[in-house]
Amino acid sequence: MKTMVDINADGYLDIYVCNSGDVSGDSKQNELFINQKDNTFKEEAAAYGLADKGFSTHASFFDYDKDGDLDVYLLNNSYQAIGSFDLRRNERPKRDVLGGDKLLENQDGIFVDVSEKAGIYGSVIGFGLGVTVGDVNNDGWEDIYVSNDFFERDYLYINNRDGSFKETLTASINSISGASMGADMADINNDQKADIFVTEMLPSNYERLKSVTTFENWDKYTYNVKNGYYHQYTRNTLQLNNGDNTFSEIGRLAGVEASDWSWGALFFDMDNDGLKDLFIANGIYRDLTDQDYLQYVSSDEVINSIVTNNQVDYARLIDIIPSNPIENQAYKNLGDLKFNRDAALGLETKGFSNGAAYGDLDNDGDLDLVVNNVNMPLFVYKNTSENKTNNHFIQFNLKGTGKNTFAVGTLIEVSQGDNTYSVAQQPIRGFQSSMDQRPHIGLPSDNSVQVKVTWPNGMVTIKDEVQTNQLLQLEMLDGVVNTNLSEAPDAIIFSEINAVDAYVHQENNFIDFNRDRLLHHMMSTPGPKSAIGDLNKDGIQDVIIGGSKGFRSEV
Repeated sequence: MKTMVDINADGYLDIYVCNSGDVSGDSKQNELFINQKDNTFKEEAAAYGLADKGFSTHASFFDYDKDGDLDVYLLNNSYQAIGSFDLRRNERPKRDVLGGDKLLENQDGIFVDVSEKAGIYGSVIGFGLGVTVGDVNNDGWEDIYVSNDFFERDYLYINNRDGSFKETLTASINSISGASMGADMADINNDQKADIFVTEMLPSNYERLKSVTTFENWDKYTYNVKNGYYHQYTRNTLQLNNGDNTFSEIGRLAGVEASDWSWGALFFDMDNDGLKDLFIANGIYRDLTDQDYLQYVSSDEVINSIVTNNQVDYARLIDIIPSNPIENQAYKNLGDLKFNRDAALGLETKGFSNGAAYGDLDNDGDLDLVVNNVNMPLFVYKNTSENKTNNHFIQFNLKGTGKNTFAVGTLIEVSQGDNTYSVAQQPIRGFQSSMDQRPHIGLPSDNSVQVKVTWPNGMVTIKDEVQTNQLLQLEMLDGVVNTNLSEAPDAIIFSEINAVDAYVHQENNFIDFNRDRLLHHMMSTPGPKSAIGDLNKDGIQDVIIGGSKGFRSEV
């Protein structure tokens, strides 16, 4: 995976390459190619402290400590075989120099591992596939979402604004994707709050669903929850930001829960109507989950033909794995938290796709798309929406200061009429994906707009009566002090009281699925009934809460 970043603040983009895989004799450390400004590059990863030898899958550069330079979250994938873990042991707090993620602080141009003191997990159980950076709680400091494959749960790191993070996923999110792959963070409903989308491997096609998908039974699910791996499900998840440090999972409500073996996901406004649409890259070159293959390869006859004198014929083992190209998927944002898969968008080509990048390649005011593929040419899509819609846009060329030349971490808000549209300057996204260094906002009309830019240093630039359909040049040096930092919070309507002391509902352990296997959810455990009434005739309402089977009711 390649990340474009101006690492030495000379105004030219450099290339950081994450290497993964254990090839005998191969120098697998990560590489950093410094732009020499003459169409050549020089490899200098070791000199910058970035020659990590882990199985790196992604790197996101951002200024987590607000000191004016770019630090990096380095996402690593575990080198340990998935079947070798003892899931009963909590390995999450244990650090592993190769298998664990790292947060590296930029200290005068040298990147130093500060993961432990910053509160970042670095365990070998982290099969990291996606890292997405953005401000999820609107405090002006960037947070981190990490999507982990296999049994380990995802991580949500909230920036403490003191050089450290607090991992809050279980307190903020009720359920997550199981084998989490890519992710993206964007404001999907224009409420100025960052929402989170995570891809998984649930097919939308019925034939694929029956031929490549297995679901965990209830016992395995409860076992994982008991051992700290949280509530994980085989489907994409869309986490709607509630604005109170919690999220609501609305993937099925929005219609984006099933898209097949999905990797990179990107939210961007495909038709410049002011609503961010969704692209999902799909495909696996060798479909390891094909049920016919798994049944075939487990037979004694096939095993004996592949294994001779305890030597495995890996070429034959791999060659018999099915290889079926599948469609990428594109979803039109309809508003009201609804998305509609739309092949007419022209992005549903079959292939083996993973990472993607969007940007205005031809400078015509709409976003084009490039999709990476395995063992086949890449896809390049030209956006032709200007020929079909009457929508408009505004783009931004941001000039930072000091060691953050592209002003990474900037938040842009554009108001037109009663609506406000926002985008963050964070070019590195999700699973091995990225976006144009020039942030783009689509607009439903050509009326003039107000632009508010909040720079990484906290300064603000506000411009009124800005014309649409232009590339606006803005500089961080022109920012002024933000005078709205002390806005009063919204009035609280409800407050919690402890009127019922020390009451905890106890549920019996009957499992409905053991009797009725086709239930979508258990019917015997929805929670207790409750009622109010004056039981002792003292003129004050009392509360009675019913007990589950084997437990008495409480008054």
